[in-house]
Amino acid sequence: MSFRAQLATLASRFKQELAFYRALHAHPQTPRLAKGLLWLAMGYLVLPFDLIPDFIPIIGQLDELVIIPTLLYFALKLTPVEVRQFCRDQASAAENQK
Repeated sequence: MSFRAQLATLASRFKQELAFYRALHAHPQTPRLAKGLLWLAMGYLVLPFDLIPDFIPIIGQLDELVIIPTLLYFALKLTPVEVRQFCRDQASAAENQK
């Protein structure tokens, strides 16, 4: 598989995951705490400040790789399996229609 094809696959997967988290946040049966954790993950990703400044070698860059997946993990753990599956199917169906 060429590098370009790998990038296209990665971009497609990223779009599908983004659609999944968007659907999960919009679903009425998603618990409020899970929605809050999704907001925190997005906010931490977008906002310019960090808990650990980036100028600290290694640890400064790794904090995003630890904090954001941890927030997403707990948001998914708090959400019922049926809701996650429904949102995953909805995101897959939206991707397949394009």
